[in-house]
Amino acid sequence: MNLIELIQHKIKKPENRMAYHTFFQAIHIDVVLFFSIILLVLFGLVILDSAANENLSILEKQMLHMSVALFVMFLFAQITPSTYQRWSPWIYLAGVIFLIAVQIAGHINKGGQRWLNLGLFHFQPSEVMKLAIPMLLAWYFHRIHLPITTRSLVIASLLISIPAFLTAKQPDLGTAILLIAAGGSVLLFAGLSWRLVLGFGTLLTVSAPILWHFLHEYQRQRVLTFLNPGRDPLDSGYHIIQSKIAIGSGGFFGKGWLNGTQSHLHFLPEHTTDFIFAVCGEEFGLVGSVILITLFMAIVLRGFYIAINAQDTYTRLLAGSISLTFFMSFFINIGMVTGILPVVGLPLPLVSYGGSSMLTIMVSFGILMSIQTHRKLLTT
Repeated sequence: MNLIELIQHKIKKPENRMAYHTFFQAIHIDVVLFFSIILLVLFGLVILDSAANENLSILEKQMLHMSVALFVMFLFAQITPSTYQRWSPWIYLAGVIFLIAVQIAGHINKGGQRWLNLGLFHFQPSEVMKLAIPMLLAWYFHRIHLPITTRSLVIASLLISIPAFLTAKQPDLGTAILLIAAGGSVLLFAGLSWRLVLGFGTLLTVSAPILWHFLHEYQRQRVLTFLNPGRDPLDSGYHIIQSKIAIGSGGFFGKGWLNGTQSHLHFLPEHTTDFIFAVCGEEFGLVGSVILITLFMAIVLRGFYIAINAQDTYTRLLAGSISLTFFMSFFINIGMVTGILPVVGLPLPLVSYGGSSMLTIMVSFGILMSIQTHRKLLTT
Protein backbone atom coordinates (compact mmCIF):
# COMPACT_ATOMS: atom_id res chain seq x y z
CA MET A 1 0.00 0.00 0.00
CA ASN A 2 1.50 3.32 -1.09
CA LEU A 3 1.30 6.59 0.89
CA ILE A 4 -1.75 7.98 -0.96
CA GLU A 5 -3.69 4.72 -0.51
CA LEU A 6 -2.74 4.68 3.18
CA ILE A 7 -4.05 8.23 3.68
CA GLN A 8 -7.29 7.39 1.82
CA HIS A 9 -7.70 4.27 3.95
CA LYS A 10 -7.22 6.26 7.14
CA ILE A 11 -9.69 8.98 6.12
CA LYS A 12 -12.38 6.46 5.12
CA LYS A 13 -12.47 4.96 8.62
CA PRO A 14 -15.44 6.43 10.57
CA GLU A 15 -13.39 6.85 13.73
CA ASN A 16 -10.70 8.78 11.82
CA ARG A 17 -13.28 11.05 10.14
CA MET A 18 -14.72 11.79 13.58
CA ALA A 19 -11.24 12.56 14.90
CA TYR A 20 -10.55 15.01 12.07
CA HIS A 21 -13.93 16.65 12.61
CA THR A 22 -13.28 16.94 16.34
CA PHE A 23 -9.85 18.46 15.72
CA PHE A 24 -11.14 21.19 13.39
CA GLN A 25 -14.08 21.76 15.72
CA ALA A 26 -11.70 22.22 18.65
CA ILE A 27 -9.74 24.94 16.83
CA HIS A 28 -13.00 26.52 15.55
CA ILE A 29 -12.30 26.02 11.84
CA ASP A 30 -15.13 25.20 9.45
CA VAL A 31 -13.63 22.56 7.16
CA VAL A 32 -15.69 23.30 4.03
CA LEU A 33 -15.15 27.05 4.22
CA PHE A 34 -11.46 26.69 5.06
CA PHE A 35 -10.57 24.42 2.15
CA SER A 36 -12.66 26.48 -0.28
CA ILE A 37 -10.64 29.53 0.76
CA ILE A 38 -7.34 27.65 0.42
CA LEU A 39 -8.20 26.47 -3.11
CA LEU A 40 -9.15 30.01 -4.15
CA VAL A 41 -5.98 31.47 -2.62
CA LEU A 42 -3.75 28.91 -4.37
CA PHE A 43 -5.42 29.48 -7.74
CA GLY A 44 -5.06 33.22 -7.13
CA LEU A 45 -1.31 32.82 -6.56
CA VAL A 46 -0.96 30.97 -9.86
CA ILE A 47 -2.77 33.78 -11.69
CA LEU A 48 -0.80 36.50 -9.88
CA ASP A 49 2.51 34.81 -10.66
CA SER A 50 1.81 35.16 -14.36
CA ALA A 51 0.25 38.63 -14.05
CA ALA A 52 3.39 39.85 -12.28
CA ASN A 53 5.63 38.34 -15.00
CA GLU A 54 7.07 35.90 -12.45
CA ASN A 55 8.26 38.76 -10.24
CA LEU A 56 9.32 36.88 -7.10
CA SER A 57 9.17 40.02 -4.98
CA ILE A 58 5.44 40.52 -5.66
CA LEU A 59 4.71 36.83 -5.17
CA GLU A 60 6.62 36.70 -1.87
CA LYS A 61 4.82 39.78 -0.57
CA GLN A 62 1.45 38.31 -1.54
CA MET A 63 2.31 35.04 0.21
CA LEU A 64 3.26 37.04 3.30
CA HIS A 65 -0.06 38.92 3.10
CA MET A 66 -1.92 35.63 2.82
CA SER A 67 -0.02 34.00 5.69
CA VAL A 68 -0.74 36.91 8.01
CA ALA A 69 -4.39 37.05 6.87
CA LEU A 70 -4.90 33.31 7.44
CA PHE A 71 -3.37 33.60 10.91
CA VAL A 72 -5.65 36.54 11.72
CA MET A 73 -8.63 34.53 10.43
CA PHE A 74 -7.71 31.73 12.83
CA LEU A 75 -7.47 34.19 15.75
CA PHE A 76 -10.85 35.77 15.01
CA ALA A 77 -12.44 32.31 14.71
CA GLN A 78 -11.58 31.71 18.39
CA ILE A 79 -13.63 34.69 19.61
CA THR A 80 -17.25 33.89 20.53
CA PRO A 81 -20.15 35.54 18.65
CA SER A 82 -21.39 37.02 21.93
CA THR A 83 -18.10 38.89 22.25
CA TYR A 84 -18.49 40.30 18.73
CA GLN A 85 -21.99 41.35 19.68
CA ARG A 86 -20.69 43.35 22.66
CA TRP A 87 -17.93 44.93 20.57
CA SER A 88 -20.10 45.92 17.61
CA PRO A 89 -21.06 49.53 18.65
CA TRP A 90 -17.49 50.36 19.66
CA ILE A 91 -15.97 48.99 16.45
CA TYR A 92 -18.41 51.10 14.41
CA LEU A 93 -17.70 54.23 16.49
CA ALA A 94 -13.93 53.74 16.17
CA GLY A 95 -14.29 53.27 12.40
CA VAL A 96 -16.25 56.51 11.98
CA ILE A 97 -13.67 58.41 14.06
CA PHE A 98 -10.90 57.03 11.85
CA LEU A 99 -12.82 58.06 8.71
CA ILE A 100 -13.11 61.60 10.07
CA ALA A 101 -9.38 61.55 10.86
CA VAL A 102 -8.70 60.60 7.23
CA GLN A 103 -10.54 63.74 6.09
CA ILE A 104 -8.37 65.85 8.40
CA ALA A 105 -4.93 64.26 8.15
CA GLY A 106 -5.15 61.35 5.74
CA HIS A 107 -2.29 60.13 3.56
CA ILE A 108 -2.76 61.00 -0.13
CA ASN A 109 -1.87 58.42 -2.76
CA LYS A 110 -2.93 58.20 -6.43
CA GLY A 111 -5.22 61.19 -6.04
CA GLY A 112 -7.15 59.77 -3.09
CA GLN A 113 -6.99 60.64 0.60
CA ARG A 114 -7.92 57.23 2.00
CA TRP A 115 -5.19 56.14 4.41
CA LEU A 116 -3.92 57.00 7.87
CA ASN A 117 -0.15 56.90 8.32
CA LEU A 118 0.47 54.93 11.52
CA GLY A 119 4.24 54.85 11.14
CA LEU A 120 4.88 51.18 10.48
CA PHE A 121 2.06 50.90 7.94
CA HIS A 122 -0.78 52.76 6.23
CA PHE A 123 -4.26 51.95 7.53
CA GLN A 124 -7.43 52.27 5.43
CA PRO A 125 -10.42 52.78 7.79
CA SER A 126 -13.02 52.20 5.06
CA GLU A 127 -11.97 48.54 4.97
CA VAL A 128 -12.92 48.19 8.63
CA MET A 129 -16.34 49.67 7.93
CA LYS A 130 -17.16 46.80 5.55
CA LEU A 131 -17.50 44.72 8.73
CA ALA A 132 -18.38 47.42 11.25
CA ILE A 133 -21.61 48.44 9.50
CA PRO A 134 -23.12 44.91 9.31
CA MET A 135 -21.99 44.19 12.88
CA LEU A 136 -23.69 47.31 14.25
CA LEU A 137 -26.91 46.81 12.26
CA ALA A 138 -27.10 43.15 13.30
CA TRP A 139 -26.56 44.24 16.93
CA TYR A 140 -29.25 46.93 16.57
CA PHE A 141 -31.91 44.64 15.08
CA HIS A 142 -31.09 41.92 17.62
CA ARG A 143 -31.79 44.39 20.44
CA ILE A 144 -35.01 45.94 19.09
CA HIS A 145 -36.29 42.70 17.53
CA LEU A 146 -37.83 42.27 14.10
CA PRO A 147 -39.75 43.09 11.90
CA ILE A 148 -38.34 46.35 10.58
CA THR A 149 -40.32 49.47 11.46
CA THR A 150 -40.21 52.90 9.83
CA ARG A 151 -38.21 54.25 12.78
CA SER A 152 -35.65 51.41 12.72
CA LEU A 153 -35.30 51.76 8.93
CA VAL A 154 -34.53 55.48 9.22
CA ILE A 155 -31.96 54.86 11.97
CA ALA A 156 -30.33 52.03 10.00
CA SER A 157 -30.18 54.20 6.87
CA LEU A 158 -28.38 56.93 8.81
CA LEU A 159 -25.90 54.43 10.25
CA ILE A 160 -25.11 53.28 6.70
CA SER A 161 -25.04 56.76 5.14
CA ILE A 162 -22.52 58.37 7.52
CA PRO A 163 -19.51 56.10 6.74
CA ALA A 164 -20.57 55.75 3.08
CA PHE A 165 -20.60 59.53 2.68
CA LEU A 166 -17.21 59.93 4.41
CA THR A 167 -15.74 57.21 2.17
CA ALA A 168 -17.16 58.76 -1.02
CA LYS A 169 -15.55 62.06 -0.01
CA GLN A 170 -12.04 60.53 -0.04
CA PRO A 171 -12.93 59.92 -2.98
CA ASP A 172 -13.52 56.16 -3.08
CA LEU A 173 -16.83 55.51 -4.79
CA GLY A 174 -16.22 51.78 -5.21
CA THR A 175 -15.74 51.15 -1.50
CA ALA A 176 -18.63 53.50 -0.67
CA ILE A 177 -20.89 51.36 -2.87
CA LEU A 178 -19.70 48.24 -1.05
CA LEU A 179 -20.45 49.86 2.33
CA ILE A 180 -23.99 50.61 1.18
CA ALA A 181 -24.30 47.04 -0.12
CA ALA A 182 -22.99 45.64 3.18
CA GLY A 183 -25.54 47.61 5.19
CA GLY A 184 -28.31 47.04 2.67
CA SER A 185 -27.75 43.28 2.82
CA VAL A 186 -28.51 43.32 6.56
CA LEU A 187 -31.77 45.14 5.83
CA LEU A 188 -32.68 42.56 3.18
CA PHE A 189 -32.03 39.64 5.53
CA ALA A 190 -33.94 41.48 8.27
CA GLY A 191 -37.05 41.42 6.08
CA LEU A 192 -37.06 44.74 4.26
CA SER A 193 -40.05 44.90 1.91
CA TRP A 194 -39.21 44.46 -1.77
CA ARG A 195 -41.64 47.28 -2.52
CA LEU A 196 -39.37 49.62 -0.56
CA VAL A 197 -36.33 48.28 -2.40
CA LEU A 198 -37.98 48.86 -5.78
CA GLY A 199 -39.15 52.28 -4.62
CA PHE A 200 -35.64 53.25 -3.61
CA GLY A 201 -34.30 52.02 -6.94
CA THR A 202 -36.87 54.08 -8.80
CA LEU A 203 -36.04 57.16 -6.73
CA LEU A 204 -32.33 56.66 -7.43
CA THR A 205 -33.01 56.40 -11.16
CA VAL A 206 -35.15 59.52 -11.22
CA SER A 207 -32.60 61.52 -9.24
CA ALA A 208 -29.67 60.38 -11.44
CA PRO A 209 -29.42 63.75 -13.28
CA ILE A 210 -29.07 65.53 -9.91
CA LEU A 211 -26.52 63.02 -8.57
CA TRP A 212 -24.51 63.44 -11.78
CA HIS A 213 -23.46 66.95 -10.71
CA PHE A 214 -22.02 65.63 -7.43
CA LEU A 215 -19.69 63.15 -9.15
CA HIS A 216 -16.01 63.92 -9.65
CA GLU A 217 -14.89 64.45 -13.23
CA TYR A 218 -13.05 61.10 -13.39
CA GLN A 219 -16.18 59.35 -12.10
CA ARG A 220 -18.27 60.94 -14.85
CA GLN A 221 -15.72 59.78 -17.40
CA ARG A 222 -16.01 56.23 -16.09
CA VAL A 223 -19.78 56.26 -16.55
CA LEU A 224 -19.49 57.70 -20.08
CA THR A 225 -16.78 55.15 -20.91
CA PHE A 226 -19.03 52.34 -19.64
CA LEU A 227 -21.79 53.49 -21.99
CA ASN A 228 -19.40 53.86 -24.95
CA PRO A 229 -15.81 52.59 -24.45
CA GLY A 230 -14.91 53.55 -28.02
CA ARG A 231 -15.46 57.27 -27.45
CA ASP A 232 -11.90 57.62 -26.10
CA PRO A 233 -10.02 54.37 -26.85
CA LEU A 234 -6.56 55.73 -25.99
CA ASP A 235 -7.46 57.28 -22.63
CA SER A 236 -10.61 56.71 -20.55
CA GLY A 237 -11.73 53.70 -22.62
CA TYR A 238 -8.30 52.09 -22.81
CA HIS A 239 -8.62 49.90 -19.68
CA ILE A 240 -11.89 48.23 -20.57
CA ILE A 241 -11.01 47.79 -24.26
CA GLN A 242 -7.74 46.02 -23.42
CA SER A 243 -9.52 43.93 -20.78
CA LYS A 244 -12.11 42.71 -23.30
CA ILE A 245 -9.36 41.92 -25.81
CA ALA A 246 -7.54 39.84 -23.19
CA ILE A 247 -10.64 37.88 -22.14
CA GLY A 248 -11.85 37.38 -25.71
CA SER A 249 -8.47 36.19 -26.97
CA GLY A 250 -8.40 33.46 -24.31
CA GLY A 251 -11.19 31.54 -26.01
CA PHE A 252 -12.41 28.34 -24.39
CA PHE A 253 -9.21 26.87 -22.94
CA GLY A 254 -6.96 29.95 -22.89
CA LYS A 255 -3.47 30.57 -24.21
CA GLY A 256 -1.84 28.71 -21.33
CA TRP A 257 -0.21 29.76 -18.09
CA LEU A 258 2.49 32.46 -18.58
CA ASN A 259 1.51 32.80 -22.25
CA GLY A 260 -0.76 35.81 -21.97
CA THR A 261 0.28 38.71 -24.19
CA GLN A 262 -1.93 41.55 -22.92
CA SER A 263 -0.37 41.57 -19.45
CA HIS A 264 3.16 40.43 -20.36
CA LEU A 265 3.47 43.10 -23.05
CA HIS A 266 1.92 45.70 -20.72
CA PHE A 267 -1.15 46.41 -22.84
CA LEU A 268 -3.45 45.56 -19.91
CA PRO A 269 -3.27 48.18 -17.11
CA GLU A 270 -3.51 47.22 -13.42
CA HIS A 271 -3.07 43.58 -14.37
CA THR A 272 -2.01 42.50 -10.86
CA THR A 273 -4.85 44.32 -9.07
CA ASP A 274 -8.18 45.51 -10.48
CA PHE A 275 -7.93 43.74 -13.87
CA ILE A 276 -6.38 40.45 -12.80
CA PHE A 277 -9.53 38.55 -13.86
CA ALA A 278 -8.69 39.49 -17.45
CA VAL A 279 -5.34 37.70 -17.00
CA CYS A 280 -7.22 34.59 -15.88
CA GLY A 281 -9.55 34.81 -18.88
CA GLU A 282 -6.68 35.19 -21.35
CA GLU A 283 -4.46 32.40 -20.00
CA PHE A 284 -7.03 29.90 -18.73
CA GLY A 285 -9.95 30.79 -21.01
CA LEU A 286 -13.62 30.24 -20.26
CA VAL A 287 -12.82 27.02 -18.39
CA GLY A 288 -10.44 28.75 -15.97
CA SER A 289 -12.83 31.66 -15.45
CA VAL A 290 -15.69 29.27 -14.63
CA ILE A 291 -13.46 27.39 -12.16
CA LEU A 292 -12.50 30.66 -10.47
CA ILE A 293 -16.13 31.80 -10.21
CA THR A 294 -17.10 28.34 -8.90
CA LEU A 295 -14.57 28.68 -6.07
CA PHE A 296 -16.00 32.09 -5.21
CA MET A 297 -19.54 30.70 -5.21
CA ALA A 298 -18.52 27.74 -3.01
CA ILE A 299 -17.45 30.23 -0.35
CA VAL A 300 -20.62 32.30 -0.75
CA LEU A 301 -22.93 29.27 -0.53
CA ARG A 302 -21.13 27.98 2.56
CA GLY A 303 -21.55 31.40 4.12
CA PHE A 304 -25.29 31.33 3.41
CA TYR A 305 -25.48 27.83 4.90
CA ILE A 306 -23.87 29.15 8.08
CA ALA A 307 -26.31 32.09 8.12
CA ILE A 308 -29.35 29.81 7.73
CA ASN A 309 -28.21 27.62 10.63
CA ALA A 310 -27.18 30.48 12.93
CA GLN A 311 -28.77 30.50 16.38
CA ASP A 312 -29.98 34.06 16.82
CA THR A 313 -30.81 37.25 14.96
CA TYR A 314 -27.37 38.81 15.42
CA THR A 315 -25.36 35.90 14.02
CA ARG A 316 -27.88 35.18 11.26
CA LEU A 317 -27.90 38.77 9.97
CA LEU A 318 -24.12 39.14 10.30
CA ALA A 319 -23.30 35.86 8.54
CA GLY A 320 -25.76 36.61 5.75
CA SER A 321 -24.35 40.10 5.24
CA ILE A 322 -20.73 38.89 5.18
CA SER A 323 -21.61 36.28 2.55
CA LEU A 324 -23.60 38.66 0.35
CA THR A 325 -20.97 41.41 0.62
CA PHE A 326 -18.27 38.96 -0.48
CA PHE A 327 -20.45 38.01 -3.45
CA MET A 328 -20.90 41.69 -4.34
CA SER A 329 -17.12 42.26 -4.12
CA PHE A 330 -16.19 39.73 -6.79
CA PHE A 331 -19.35 40.32 -8.84
CA ILE A 332 -18.60 44.04 -9.18
CA ASN A 333 -14.95 43.39 -10.05
CA ILE A 334 -15.75 40.77 -12.69
CA GLY A 335 -18.59 42.95 -13.97
CA MET A 336 -16.34 45.96 -14.52
CA VAL A 337 -13.56 43.87 -16.09
CA THR A 338 -15.98 42.31 -18.57
CA GLY A 339 -17.69 45.64 -19.32
CA ILE A 340 -21.15 44.99 -17.88
CA LEU A 341 -20.53 47.47 -15.02
CA PRO A 342 -18.65 50.80 -14.85
CA VAL A 343 -15.04 50.73 -13.62
CA VAL A 344 -15.06 51.61 -9.90
CA GLY A 345 -11.59 50.50 -8.81
CA LEU A 346 -12.30 47.41 -6.69
CA PRO A 347 -9.82 44.50 -6.43
CA LEU A 348 -10.77 40.87 -7.01
CA PRO A 349 -10.94 39.48 -3.45
CA LEU A 350 -8.19 37.01 -2.45
CA VAL A 351 -6.75 37.10 -5.98
CA SER A 352 -5.63 40.69 -6.63
CA TYR A 353 -2.31 41.82 -5.19
CA GLY A 354 -2.64 43.71 -1.90
CA GLY A 355 -2.94 43.25 1.84
CA SER A 356 -5.60 45.58 3.30
CA SER A 357 -8.61 44.12 1.50
CA MET A 358 -7.38 40.56 2.03
CA LEU A 359 -6.98 41.11 5.77
CA THR A 360 -10.53 42.45 6.10
CA ILE A 361 -11.96 39.52 4.11
CA MET A 362 -10.10 36.96 6.23
CA VAL A 363 -11.33 38.62 9.42
CA SER A 364 -14.89 38.29 8.10
CA PHE A 365 -14.28 34.61 7.33
CA GLY A 366 -12.93 34.16 10.86
CA ILE A 367 -16.20 35.58 12.18
CA LEU A 368 -18.17 33.19 9.93
CA MET A 369 -16.21 30.25 11.32
CA SER A 370 -16.80 31.47 14.85
CA ILE A 371 -20.55 31.61 14.23
CA GLN A 372 -20.59 28.08 12.80
CA THR A 373 -18.26 26.27 15.21
CA HIS A 374 -19.51 27.92 18.41
CA ARG A 375 -23.06 27.12 17.33
CA LYS A 376 -22.11 23.45 17.12
CA LEU A 377 -20.54 23.57 20.57
CA LEU A 378 -23.74 24.99 22.03
CA THR A 379 -25.95 22.37 20.44
CA THR A 380 -23.96 19.32 21.54
